[in-house]
Amino acid sequence: MTDTPAPPPAAPVPPAEPVAAVPPPSSQGVAASAPLPVASGPGRWIAAGAAVLAALATAALVFAWNTQQRVKALEIELVKRQQDSASLSTEARTLARNADVTAREAAAKMALLEARVAETTMQRSQLEDLIQSLARSRDENVLADVEAAIRVALQQSAITGSAEPLVLTLKQADERLARYNQPRLERVRRAVAQDLERTRTAGVTDVTVLTIRLDDVIRQVDDLPLLALPERRATARSTPRSEEPAAAPAQPASDAGWGDRLGQAGSDFFDHLWQEVKALIRVTRIDQPEAMLVTPEQSFFLRENLKLRLLNARLALLSRQFDTAQSDLRDAQSALDRYFDRNSRRVVAASETVRQVMGQSRLVNTPRPDATLAAIAAAAAGR
Repeated sequence: MTDTPAPPPAAPVPPAEPVAAVPPPSSQGVAASAPLPVASGPGRWIAAGAAVLAALATAALVFAWNTQQRVKALEIELVKRQQDSASLSTEARTLARNADVTAREAAAKMALLEARVAETTMQRSQLEDLIQSLARSRDENVLADVEAAIRVALQQSAITGSAEPLVLTLKQADERLARYNQPRLERVRRAVAQDLERTRTAGVTDVTVLTIRLDDVIRQVDDLPLLALPERRATARSTPRSEEPAAAPAQPASDAGWGDRLGQAGSDFFDHLWQEVKALIRVTRIDQPEAMLVTPEQSFFLRENLKLRLLNARLALLSRQFDTAQSDLRDAQSALDRYFDRNSRRVVAASETVRQVMGQSRLVNTPRPDATLAAIAAAAAGR
């Protein structure tokens, strides 16, 4: 090294201690040892510096050698790791390639499995539908029959104007559902009972019954007595001989005298004659004087006119023209009250029948069994 470190500052010299007196050396000894004290100070510092420098150089060399060894070890480790990384990357590429092939095979197998699962699911659903249809075929047939019967009954009620077909059909449906006793059909049965009660309480006009009553009245018109031509009334005493008590003991002809038989015959003759005489005169209160002016020829047309009125009312009922039927029935009722004998039971019965028909001839729509139809649709859909 070219640069020499500056010598350290001189330490303070301690005060000289008293030294014992020594005899003076010879001149040769003094000449030989004189230079030593002068060169001892700087040399010592140089030697110390050289030693320090040597130690530092040695330490540097040792540090450099250790560093080089470590660098070599790191290089070896790096090369080894690089080789391991290369082998690992090669192995990873191989595994990735194998994994890619495996993934493709797995994807193909998965697609095949999905196709088979889908096919199996479809077959299972078809099998379940088949089993369900087989299990529910009887209930569905019952529901289909009940629905068809109700719709036919609705058409019959609309044609005839009577609620009786619908009532009978609902009763039959209720009885049929009660025989099956299925929980799935319980809702339908409750709806049938509700519609049946509502139909019964609706008070629908039964056109069939009304037309039958009018037909009875029309058949009786020819036998109804008129005020102008009254019927002959039988008396209580005019009893036919065939109605005599059969239990009376028959007397022998030898016991009954001819006088008694002659008296009985005369009594019967005078009774019959008296009844005929009384039938010639009749006192009756007439509220409608024109009724007594009807001649026998006019009575025929009067009866035919009454028949036509009743027939028109019947046709109006069948065609659902209740206003026209009411008008014709009022005219027929007026004719019965004006021209016919009100003391006759047949006239009273015919007039009462016409009055009842007129009171029941009103427009009332047949209630639809919507609750039953909705319950049948819900049960058929499986809800």
